[in-house]
Amino acid sequence: MEKKDRKYLEKAIEISIKNIDEGGGPFGAVVVKEDQVIASSGNHVTLSKDPTAHAEISAIREACKILGTFSLEGCTLYSSCEPCPMCLGAIYWARLDKLVFAASKEDAKDAGFDDSFIYEELQAPMGERKIQTFQELREKALEAFDKWKEMEDKTEY
Repeated sequence: MEKKDRKYLEKAIEISIKNIDEGGGPFGAVVVKEDQVIASSGNHVTLSKDPTAHAEISAIREACKILGTFSLEGCTLYSSCEPCPMCLGAIYWARLDKLVFAASKEDAKDAGFDDSFIYEELQAPMGERKIQTFQELREKALEAFDKWKEMEDKTEY
């Protein structure tokens, strides 16, 4: 690990520890571009009553707002813990160049944050998922995709 990676990863860990004292969860994340912190956040799920307010998601949202873009190419995300499936998806969608994390998903599981059921659900057929899942009106929904495909001045993402 590079020295600068260690510095920013330690910052993410410090945020995770401080976040507990502020009433949040034990997670922290930092987005860095060109050796400069763009955004950082702790986990605010319980504070904001928002199940998507994970540290990584919140840091990504803030970095995008600050940089004025939906793409974080050229950026690295440092997380105090291995990202959950939702956060990992956001990291890919945001096009971050690099991810560096400290604690593992097994460490999180030991602390009561077990995401293994989500990984299992993603592999299960729709009819076997714990949340009833149905696909309806596909042909109607395809109208939006057809319209998108025909647009010439769209912003690809």
